Amino acid sequence: MFDSLTDRLGGALKSITGQAKLTEENIKDTMREVRMALLEADVALPAVKAFTDRVKERAIGSEVMTSLNPGQAFLKIVNDELRDVMGEANEGLNLAVQPPAIIMMAGLQGAGKTTTAAKLARFLKERDKKKVMMVSADVYRPAAIKQLETLSEEVGSLFFPSDTSQKPIDIAKAAIEAAKTQFADVLIVDTAGRLAIDEEMMGEIKDLHAAISPQETLFVVDAMTGQDAANTAKAFNDALPLTGVVLTKADGDARGGAALSVRHVTGKPIKFMGMGEKTEALEPFHPERVASRILDLGDIMTLVEDAERKIDKKKADKLTQKLKSGKGFDLEDFRDQLRQMNNMGGITSMLDKLPGMSGMGNMAKQTDAAEGQFKQMDSIICSMTALERHFPDKINGSRKKRIAKGSGTQIQDVNRLLKQHKQMQKMMKKMTAKGGMKKMMRAMGGMAGAGGGGMPPGGMPPMMR
Repeated sequence: MFDSLTDRLGGALKSITGQAKLTEENIKDTMREVRMALLEADVALPAVKAFTDRVKERAIGSEVMTSLNPGQAFLKIVNDELRDVMGEANEGLNLAVQPPAIIMMAGLQGAGKTTTAAKLARFLKERDKKKVMMVSADVYRPAAIKQLETLSEEVGSLFFPSDTSQKPIDIAKAAIEAAKTQFADVLIVDTAGRLAIDEEMMGEIKDLHAAISPQETLFVVDAMTGQDAANTAKAFNDALPLTGVVLTKADGDARGGAALSVRHVTGKPIKFMGMGEKTEALEPFHPERVASRILDLGDIMTLVEDAERKIDKKKADKLTQKLKSGKGFDLEDFRDQLRQMNNMGGITSMLDKLPGMSGMGNMAKQTDAAEGQFKQMDSIICSMTALERHFPDKINGSRKKRIAKGSGTQIQDVNRLLKQHKQMQKMMKKMTAKGGMKKMMRAMGGMAGAGGGGMPPGGMPPMMR
C-alpha cells in the first residue's frame, strides 16, 4: 500500500536525519523533496500546498524534545500532519436510530460499490452483531442484482429481490418495509453507477436520497484513480449530503493520492478502506495508522487487532503446550500455521504492518512466498496420510511420488515443503528455549537492516517483545 509514496518520502526524510539541528535551509530542501513526492503520488494540489505549508510552519522554530534528535522531530511533525490531512481519528457509522438504519452506497461504475456493500454487510454482521439486509437499486447494469444476491449468500445477510423493470425509488421503499417486517437492524442500498458524472445520474440519486433519507450516505471511490478520485468525490458531495467515503482497491494503490486528497477536498471523513477482493478485506480507516504505514513506521495496532480477531486461540494454546512439553512441530501444525497466516492476509500483509519492513513485503511479493504457494503447500500436506503428517521422516521416495500425484505437484515441490518444515521446526525449538524469542527478533531486526529497511532503534516495538 502506497509503496512509491513511502519510498519517496523515506528518501526525502533521510537527508534531514543526520543533521545536527533543524534550520530553515535544510527544512526548505527537504520540503521540496516532500512536495515532489506528494505530486508524484497524484495528491490534489490544494492538499499538497496546505500540507507543506503546515509542516514548514511547525518545523521552523519548533522546539526539539529532549528525547528526539532533529531528524526524529521532523518525522514526528510530518507524521502528525499526514494524520491531520486524512482526518484526526476513525469515524464509525452512525447506526443509533430506530431500525432499520439505512446505508446508501454511491459512486461511479467500476469503483466497487456492490462488492463494498457485501464487505460492509459482513463487517457489521461479524463485528457489530447486526442483522443486515441488502438490496440493489441498480436497474441499468446487467446482472448487478444477481451479483449482490450471490454476495449476500456468501456473507450470510438477508437479500431483498428486485427487478430491472422497477423504479429505484419503488425498490428502495419496498426494501425498507421488508427490513422492518424481518427485523433487520441495517438496510444497505446499492445504487447504480455511471461511467462519468452526468445530470441524469445526479438527479436520480438525489431523488432516491430524498425518498429514503438514509442515516449514512457513503461515497465509494477507487483509490487507484488518485486526484480524479478527489474531484469525483467533490462532485458527489456537492449533489448529496455525504456522510463519509470508502476507499476501494487500496491494496493496489502504489501512490496514495486519493487517501491524502479526499478529506481535504470534501471535508468528509474516510470511514473504510478496501484491501482486496475477498469479502473480509475491509478495514476501518484510522488516519494515524495509515500515516504510520506511509512513513514505514508500521501499524502494530492493526496487526494486533487482526491477530486477536482471526487467530484460533485454542489451536495456538494447544501448539504452545505441545512445544513446551518437548513434542515436535509436525506437518499438521505447519499446515495450521499456514492457514492462520493466510487468515491474516498472508505474509506480505503482515510485513506491511511491521516497522521498517515495507521493503521486505515487496521482496515477499516477488518471491515464491505468495498466496499461490501457500495453497500449494496446503494441498501437499492434505495429500499425506495422518502418519506422514505426524512423522515426516517416514516419507520416502515412493510416498513422495504418491503425494505429488495426489496434490497435482512435482516431487521437487514436496521436497521443498519438507525442507521448509525442517527449518520451521528448528525455529520453533529456538523460540521455546529460554530467551529464544528475543534472540530471534533481534536477528530479524539485523536481517531487515541488512536489506536496507531495518528496525527502529532498539529493535522491535515493546508490544512485540
